[in-house]
Amino acid sequence: MAENTEQNETKHDSSSSPGVTDQEKEVASSAYESFSAGEYEESLKQLEALQELNKEDYKIALNRAVVEFYKSGQTTTGTLKQTLLAMKNQVHTSAEDVDGLDDVENSLLYYNQAIIHYHMRQYSEAIAIGERLYQFLEPFEKFAQAVCFLLVDLYLLTFQPEKALHLLAVLDKLSVQGSSKNGKGENNSNKDGANQKAEFTAMIEAAKSKMHQYKVRAYIQMKSSKACKREIKSVMNTAGNSAPSLFLKSNFEYLRGNYRKAVKLLNSSNIAEHPGPIKTGECVRCMFWNNLGCIHFAMGKHNLGIFYFKKALQENDHTCAQLGDGGNGQSKKFTGIPMCALLANKRYELLYNCGIQLLHIGRPLAAFECLMEAVQVYHSNPRLWLRLAECCISANKGGSEQESKGLPCKKGIVQSIVGQGYHRKIVLASQTTQNTIYSEGQSAAIPVASMEFAAICLRNALLLLPEHQTQDAKTENGSKNSSQSGSTESGSENSDACSGKGQETDKFLSAAPSSPLRKQEVENLRCSILACSTYVALALGDNLMALNHAEKLLHQTKVSGSLKFLGHLYAAEALISLDRISDAISHLNPENVSDVSMGVLTSEQDQGSDKGDEPVESPGKQTPLCYPSSVTSARAMMLFNLGSAYCLRSEYDKARKCLHQAASMVNTKEIPPEAILLGVYLELQNGNTQLALQIIKRNQLLPSAVQRVSPDSRKKLVQPLQTVQPIQLPSSFTQVQRK
Repeated sequence: MAENTEQNETKHDSSSSPGVTDQEKEVASSAYESFSAGEYEESLKQLEALQELNKEDYKIALNRAVVEFYKSGQTTTGTLKQTLLAMKNQVHTSAEDVDGLDDVENSLLYYNQAIIHYHMRQYSEAIAIGERLYQFLEPFEKFAQAVCFLLVDLYLLTFQPEKALHLLAVLDKLSVQGSSKNGKGENNSNKDGANQKAEFTAMIEAAKSKMHQYKVRAYIQMKSSKACKREIKSVMNTAGNSAPSLFLKSNFEYLRGNYRKAVKLLNSSNIAEHPGPIKTGECVRCMFWNNLGCIHFAMGKHNLGIFYFKKALQENDHTCAQLGDGGNGQSKKFTGIPMCALLANKRYELLYNCGIQLLHIGRPLAAFECLMEAVQVYHSNPRLWLRLAECCISANKGGSEQESKGLPCKKGIVQSIVGQGYHRKIVLASQTTQNTIYSEGQSAAIPVASMEFAAICLRNALLLLPEHQTQDAKTENGSKNSSQSGSTESGSENSDACSGKGQETDKFLSAAPSSPLRKQEVENLRCSILACSTYVALALGDNLMALNHAEKLLHQTKVSGSLKFLGHLYAAEALISLDRISDAISHLNPENVSDVSMGVLTSEQDQGSDKGDEPVESPGKQTPLCYPSSVTSARAMMLFNLGSAYCLRSEYDKARKCLHQAASMVNTKEIPPEAILLGVYLELQNGNTQLALQIIKRNQLLPSAVQRVSPDSRKKLVQPLQTVQPIQLPSSFTQVQRK
């Protein structure tokens, strides 16, 4: 990690600038010695005297700004940033060449600016400056090493592990060449050579430990198990059982699926010995609880996971209170807090994790509150907008008892029984009120868990995705993992599709705080958003928009089997509502269903990624009870819906045939109540009142006796027809009464 003390470089180099008198050199040297000893008042006096001798040199003013910053305890970050910006503008005004970075002294000004951008989390600006500085570096200098380490850290924070590994390879070569060069130079000066070599060797050894940790972080982001395992051994040899090395090893085991071992390694780390956030800018306790939460999420233990995330939030709030970060407005955001501690607040990353965890344990309203706070910071993350929409859908789904258990029951069919004896009547349940009352009388843009707001979230998510890509399949799990990497936390979202060998380095979409989306993951996410958009449009009664989204979903080139299945059902429902029944019947062909797996499609690179040597544990994922567990049950569901469509065209014989064919394909307990109601309606249309009553009493479909009735008697039956509508995963499907 880039150190604040590296800003001392500005003062060190100013004493040896060309064209400087001996008196100026002496004053500059004494000022630097006072600064190094922590005597900032004395150093400022020396710099003022130096300014009198040379009023045109802006580097003296730069050194004064750095000394004043250290004098304030490194708490005036905003003021220093403004001062450096003014100096940069002054240099550019006086020098016509804007890219005058070949001057080392100007490079130090830019380096200090990059350091400030880094601590203010303005990583793009810091990378832009660092990459320009890298072009003018001279090897075998401490400053060159500092710039390279800063760039490596920035690349890892922005999930560019390939670039980080390239820089680390360059540093490896420089360290080897530098040590051999230093050894040869020892013969020239017997007095200073030994000291120089010892100093250089110590610097190289310290850098090696840091470089091994950086490599582990990079390989973890690339999910390259074999290379990571090799570097983990080097880290343990150089850093021992320190908290950073154990956190890294724990993250490595988490990546391989060895969750119990990952927990054991975390528990063995002595986090009490780690310096506090004021010195390092990192709250290790917060990272400890967060990582435990991520591991338990992957194990499917979501209630334990949310417990650990709450502990992490408490530690984070305690750390912020210690630092005095009360969030008192933008003007005081960078004032009164040491610069290194500006990165300590992980509140929004933790809220993101909490929201995903709450969504998995069936608490959508609590998840919505967490994610709404996180989206204020990560508003350009399309995956986060999708999660918000899923919270709204789950909160407004209004699942019935049989839907939650996955079994039919009489409550889904019979609403009540009135009268006695000859006048005894059965009142069938009407589900037309489901998903119809939302946020009335208020703007849809108000952030509440409504279906109207879900539509806005999904629109935002679609707009944030690039349009030039081809379409593929679905992204399912959205939990952010955390990795403690050289005492630095980096998040990566748990997705079934692993980013492979990184050959498409620059082709990714940023999705902070989680890992960026590779090309395949973007198309998976697009399909998920389209499926949710179709469901929301159906729920809001916007059938044309629902049909548009469903057709877009079905036209994706590699749409997953589960989403293709839902796409056909949603399109048929929209077409039936638009009175285009013939088109709907073509979508309800059972042959359209060939796969209902709920996994995501992965690219060839992803399938070729390295695997661990040891067997991994099951992540604990389960298929929802109401979702068809096989292609056979999915085709049966299509036939149930097809029977409803035939009913609308008064083709009752075809409808009866579809209904009984579907019933023969699945277990009796898997027949949904909507299908039983459809059977009741068909028997009433056929005049078999007694058989219809038997179906209701037994709560199961019975073989019908063929009885022809006159058209006049059919007209007397006015029982409403129920069509079957599947809803968003993990629910099975609900019915919508045709008006």
